[in-house]
Amino acid sequence: MIFLDQSGPTPPRRVLSLFGTRPEAIKFAPVIHAMERRGFETINVNSAQHRDLLLPLIEHFQIRIDHSLDVMREGQTLNGVAARVLEALDPVLAECRPDALLVQGDTTTAMAGALAAWNRQIPVGHIEAGLRSGNPHSPFPEEMNRRLVSQMANWHFAATRRNWQTLKREGVAAESIFITGNPVIDALKWTLARPGERPPLGGLLEKLADRRLIVLTTHRRESFGEVMGANLETIRDFVDRHEDVAVVFPVHPNPHVKRVAAEILAGNPRVHLVEPLAYPEFLALLSRAWLLVSDSGGLQEEAPSLGKPLLILRENTERPEAVECGAARLIGGSAVRLRRELEKAHTDDAWARKVAAMDNPFGNGEAAERIVDALLRPVAAAAAAA
Repeated sequence: MIFLDQSGPTPPRRVLSLFGTRPEAIKFAPVIHAMERRGFETINVNSAQHRDLLLPLIEHFQIRIDHSLDVMREGQTLNGVAARVLEALDPVLAECRPDALLVQGDTTTAMAGALAAWNRQIPVGHIEAGLRSGNPHSPFPEEMNRRLVSQMANWHFAATRRNWQTLKREGVAAESIFITGNPVIDALKWTLARPGERPPLGGLLEKLADRRLIVLTTHRRESFGEVMGANLETIRDFVDRHEDVAVVFPVHPNPHVKRVAAEILAGNPRVHLVEPLAYPEFLALLSRAWLLVSDSGGLQEEAPSLGKPLLILRENTERPEAVECGAARLIGGSAVRLRRELEKAHTDDAWARKVAAMDNPFGNGEAAERIVDALLRPVAAAAAAA
């Protein structure tokens, strides 16, 4: 471990950042750049748990990739991903000998990466720590992944005070928990500040200028099958009843999602099924939306900053702050409730006006710098004691 020498120049600390999915890359980018600005030696490792979805983000955020584990396989299983991450990451850890390894959130990459570091006694920092749904099986496998990472982490970077309290109740030492906000807000603000980088979806938004636009995303495993089918049928029927409404659905490449989307929504002239969008393009779409409908966790964090109301297509949420502040409403697995909330939003715009004026409970765009501050704090204390 390299400690900061407070009597002279600060040597760089070597930190390995491991990510492999679209949300991880978005949330890691501000942290990696903040570490580099502050003199850290960074090692960036892409597990490639997702491949095609990740590459545009790496280019957009100008992230240097030092190692790619290339774990993605067609029809991959959770155990297969975890095993390949462990096997491929271990020689990288042996070669690079980082002083710390950072993981983000609750992916299989994050869980397996934390375990690989733990087995080599490398300290682990966990970005977005302390999220809990209360049900170990939902969302699956994310809820168990993040609980396991918490058992191995040395630094816990919690987005909110609620997350801090959750970790404390689980026995995590208070001095290892840091309330930082979520770096997704940093990434969102950085991207929105560059309007020239947001292409207009090939003119689609201009064509929908006179419509109330619903942006739909759904891809979580617990939504597969009857639940997702019922939700999509409800949205299709709502569009059919209201001529002023249109839907844009960036369809996740998972075959379970693509098949049901095509079966239920294809052919409706006011429902547009599009390929997954680059992050700037996706934010442009969200900024134009009247209403968001999604089972995404990240969208729950982004929606308040965009001032957009959100219907959450899930039974529970590990981000209750979004519901408590009024930005989001939890639908559960009920198509009946989804229909009711869609009609309510269409009839009365009071909810949309309230959300447009609120602050974001997940942060203000300074999370990355706070994470770096937290990484430096225990090192500086150790140097002073020495």
